[in-house]
Amino acid sequence: MIQEQSAALPAAFEARMRQMLGDEYDAFEKSMREEDRYRSLRVNTLKTDPGTFAGQAVWQLQPVPWEPAGFYYREEDRPGRHPWHETGMYYIQEPSAMAVSALAGARPGERVLDLCAAPGGKTTGLAAAMEGRGLLAANEIHPQRARILAQNIERMGISNALVINEDPHRLAEHFPAYFDRIIVDAPCSGEGMFRKEPQAIPNWSPDNVRLCAERQQDILEQAVSMLADGGTMVYSTCTFAPEEDEETICRLLCAHPELTCRDLPAELGDRMQVYGFDCGHPEWITEEAAGRALRPDAADQTAGALRLWPHRLRGEGHFIAILTKDGSRLRRRAGGRLRGPDRTMQGLWQAFSDACLRQPPQGILHLFGSELYLLPEEVSLQGLKVLRPGLHLGTFKKNRFEPAHALAMSLRPREAVSVRPLQEEEGEAAAWLRGESLPAGGLKGWTLVTAGGCSLGWGKAAGHILKNHYPKGLRRG
Repeated sequence: MIQEQSAALPAAFEARMRQMLGDEYDAFEKSMREEDRYRSLRVNTLKTDPGTFAGQAVWQLQPVPWEPAGFYYREEDRPGRHPWHETGMYYIQEPSAMAVSALAGARPGERVLDLCAAPGGKTTGLAAAMEGRGLLAANEIHPQRARILAQNIERMGISNALVINEDPHRLAEHFPAYFDRIIVDAPCSGEGMFRKEPQAIPNWSPDNVRLCAERQQDILEQAVSMLADGGTMVYSTCTFAPEEDEETICRLLCAHPELTCRDLPAELGDRMQVYGFDCGHPEWITEEAAGRALRPDAADQTAGALRLWPHRLRGEGHFIAILTKDGSRLRRRAGGRLRGPDRTMQGLWQAFSDACLRQPPQGILHLFGSELYLLPEEVSLQGLKVLRPGLHLGTFKKNRFEPAHALAMSLRPREAVSVRPLQEEEGEAAAWLRGESLPAGGLKGWTLVTAGGCSLGWGKAAGHILKNHYPKGLRRG
């Protein structure tokens, strides 16, 4: 349904956009004044593939052109209420935002940092591209948002991620020249989300745009210091303001001659028109921001960025630039030693693994109190506020090992010895999410419970009953 927004667009914003867009302004204004939201989800390829998902889905789906795993759905479909959502089979994400992780180019085996990561849409997209290999650090400065980020990483079954709750300055001190790829989805004035979130309109002002630009510059400085030689940095915002987009990139290029802005329109070629993408606009950069005396080509390089406009495509407003850092791939180590389990604990974990897992996860075991975690490589976390120090494998309790929900969510059914698929047509999935126990059906011990072919948590079979170990904080009703 298309409805007029109740909040009027600020006059200063309208005047600036009219000057920027010229003949396109009327189409832009119409798109901004209508609440015509595009709803979409991205299939989690760590758990299933887009073709399989589309074939079994009960909804009318249409592909998102720039994300192979992305699909538009109708408002009445409500996939967030379906049990498949709780399995992490997909992540509900705004379609334009999907372009960031789709273009980021993350690869298996890399060290990747998502610096401003909550709530997790881009992090989970990066994780899918990494295929469970390499180190994925997801950082969020706000504690509550960091907890939501950790929950989404767990639901999506990501095994190679850690969640950090730190200021970028502190993170930069800990990880100098460490990461192969850094994504900075920077806090911004949010102009590109005015249509989706009209409540943000009253908070807009030219002064806030300037403050956001200053904050972005500071965050990017920390990101550059954490980027390894030969590494790649992705900068994105959901604003139209040149101060936060082209000018921010121009200033960064002037301050760091070792950085180069990739020409994304040239790389995409004919797909630019298919997707409805626009290039960056150097002509919107002020003479003061251009810094031509420092680096004459800095402003011109911003033409290699991308702009996503709501009147040109089925999504909200976004800006994306990708920069590379000169030098051969040389990464530093974040020194330190992790505390591993003692011999008794190691034996308890091994006994559980032998009995319940066909393919135990690989990595470095380490302890936080009585909690056992797994990291893909040795990395010092000392002195950092860490919410999730890797994949949570489980807890040691009185000479026994109890597996964690996160471990279950990271497994595919073929990796567990005992599996109990829930029959959705019989209401078993809904009952399980309410915390109810089910018939064991001859199973014994720790059992991976699944829905739609994806893991949903642990049950423990004893006698004829499969006891429900789905976390109480996640249960419905």
